[in-house]
Amino acid sequence: MNATMTVTCLNTKIKSLLETTFMHISLEGEISSVTYHNSGHVYFSIKDKDSSIKCVMFRSNASRMKFRLERGQHVIVNGSISVYTPRGEYQLMTVSVEPFGQGALALAYEQLKDKLQKKGYFDVQRKKPQPKYIKKLALVTASKSAGLQDMLKIIDKRWRLLEVVVIDTLVQGDKSAPQIAEALAFADTLGCDAIVVGRGGGSKEDLWAFNEEVVADAIFNLNTFVVSAVGHEIDVLISDFVADLRAPTPSASIEMILPDQNEILYTLSEMENRYARTMGQILVNKEQSLTALTQEFQRQSVSRKISMVEKEFKNLEDEFQRVMDYRLTQLKVTITPLSKLLKENFEYALKIKTQSLNSLEQKMKLYDPKLKQKEGWAEVISNGKRIALSEIKKDDKFSIMDTTVKLEVVCLDKENSV
Repeated sequence: MNATMTVTCLNTKIKSLLETTFMHISLEGEISSVTYHNSGHVYFSIKDKDSSIKCVMFRSNASRMKFRLERGQHVIVNGSISVYTPRGEYQLMTVSVEPFGQGALALAYEQLKDKLQKKGYFDVQRKKPQPKYIKKLALVTASKSAGLQDMLKIIDKRWRLLEVVVIDTLVQGDKSAPQIAEALAFADTLGCDAIVVGRGGGSKEDLWAFNEEVVADAIFNLNTFVVSAVGHEIDVLISDFVADLRAPTPSASIEMILPDQNEILYTLSEMENRYARTMGQILVNKEQSLTALTQEFQRQSVSRKISMVEKEFKNLEDEFQRVMDYRLTQLKVTITPLSKLLKENFEYALKIKTQSLNSLEQKMKLYDPKLKQKEGWAEVISNGKRIALSEIKKDDKFSIMDTTVKLEVVCLDKENSV
């Protein structure tokens, strides 16, 4: 008869047996439930048509997952069996999960692409227009990479009138995505006209940082025009969809956003020649117009009209003078004897009138009472002033004068008549 064991003893034996027997196993199944815990652990179950098993993936392994576990996914789970002794339960301690028939990176790529597309990250309407002429350019890439050297060579060849800011960052590895996001955010504060983010070619794993959501978020939130230039032409990354412009290679990105200085010089030369021809023709046309306007102005000018009026007036004046001279010549024969006769008659009439006037004047003197009253009249002057006789005293000297005679007198005696 077998010895009796405790429950703990049995569970311990089962734990030892299962964990040493099933240390490294792979299970194929469909995810029936999944929970992402705040701690970073992932709890899920996989099943086939007849049974299921619980699985747990701790945070350290879950952080390395490239895709997100979802219910209904067909997966291959790698791990080991672990028994929880207090409850006698066992579960699969998951180390990694791979999509069945599809790589993890490919699934993660499609999951993130679908997520970001639904959020509007790829909408054409939100993409910023490409600047025509770039004065300042930020290059977000590894400072020692071949891709950077290729871009700098193209810049030197195509457009030297450019300020270039190189922002060094990791472009490969687990820590590269956050660094790229930080570098992009920093580049956005530098006042650049455009940002190019990328790297040269590599494997899918080498380029994976540009498929990370943190990089997509950083590109989406930029205020500066941004170009994604990652890998080769066949490589299409999430960053290519989010960026304002996708370039097949780093060097191609420079050719796409910078003008060719030789083409600009040629264009300027053509514009200069066209400008000279156009201006020459314009000057000829304007000169002809100016000549026509000058002639028309001269015809219509006030000075010309005044000159014509003056000339006409002079002609009229000359004609008038000739007519007047002729008339005066004609009238002179008639006027001369009449003038002589008029003069004689006038002199005779004036003589008669003068005699009559003198006669009347004599008569007026005879009959004018006022003139009679003035006979014997004279002024009394003393010290240059006219005075009355009543003002004169005995022995005063004064003058008596009329219009023709002045007498110097001394008063010998004064007798008042009243």
